[in-house]
Amino acid sequence: MGKLGEKKMKIEDFKTGVASDPNLKPVNLDPKENIKNKKHIRKLLKNIAESSIDSIQNNLRNAYHEEAELNGFHPINEIKGIELIQKKLWEPLLKSFPDLERRDNLILGGSFQDKVFVSFISHLTGTFSNSWLDVPATQKTIHLRICEAHQLKENKIIKSYVLIDTVDFIRQAGLWPINASLGIEEMWPGPITGDGTTHENLDVNLSLASLEQALTMQRSLNIKPEAEPGITKDAIREKLINHPQKDYWHPKMMWYGPCGIGTARGLAGFVDHHQLPFRLTFKERDYWKIGHYVEIGDGNYSMTSGWHSIDAVHGEKDWLGYAATGKSVTMRVMDFYLHDEGLIRENWVPIDIMHILKQIDVDVLQMIRDNK
Repeated sequence: MGKLGEKKMKIEDFKTGVASDPNLKPVNLDPKENIKNKKHIRKLLKNIAESSIDSIQNNLRNAYHEEAELNGFHPINEIKGIELIQKKLWEPLLKSFPDLERRDNLILGGSFQDKVFVSFISHLTGTFSNSWLDVPATQKTIHLRICEAHQLKENKIIKSYVLIDTVDFIRQAGLWPINASLGIEEMWPGPITGDGTTHENLDVNLSLASLEQALTMQRSLNIKPEAEPGITKDAIREKLINHPQKDYWHPKMMWYGPCGIGTARGLAGFVDHHQLPFRLTFKERDYWKIGHYVEIGDGNYSMTSGWHSIDAVHGEKDWLGYAATGKSVTMRVMDFYLHDEGLIRENWVPIDIMHILKQIDVDVLQMIRDNK
């Protein structure tokens, strides 16, 4: 029995990235070039966010490659071309928040396979002056949580992945159309180390070690005690608390989830407020059907994401309190990690909750429209 248990709890080693052409030449990005990229893209994105309606086109063209694409949050979804990025995303935002400004919390960059990336956790802050996404304006301050990964080509952005937490936006506008969160809803803080936008790492080995720690912890998530026949909810919880993941999380870990899930502290908080309900609902799931489009380490930070990240079947009622539908869903997820004192100390996890709910017939925006 002991040996069988050990085998079940062993972390398998497998590739987590998207399948790639075996003949492609990987990019080995020089750390100094990475620092330069981060500063350059940060300035361009600040100019975009703080544009006027008259200047937005020029600022987008300064930042984006002519063949640019954007994979965004619902209802923006997938856009091709600078013109549509302007008309579908930025013009409506700037009209709704005329005094918008960008506040960055974390910036990291690096290369994955043959691609170069810069990634951000930020807030777009402004006065909610005119309706956006059919949510009535409040004339009050809103902090739009925005998380991004930008792929670069010829010193411009060729592809953007952008998740704005639209459910959190609705919460700040004074509305709450979905079930209560298990965690705490709050504005995400920057890293406890205070260097989220200022770190300039030149240690390649440190970056590689940070990324490998994150990926090994992620691989451990393939160990699924909830799949054991007849196992009880309490027994699953106990196994998750004593799961191999425990060797990677800091005792004072913070897990910052999207609005609808909320923030949790410590492994027990993470298990109770997110992981256990998630696993009970999505017993049928595959983290690696497609694989990550980005995996980067940058000093004491790392970041991964897939488009999409997870394929699953919406099974039971425990997750967000919605009855089982049996529907297949995909999930858009990013993971940002701070590695501190040899362990994962903080994990910021943007998830497109509105997109998942839409797939199980919960249309949050329609609920807003119906209650006007």
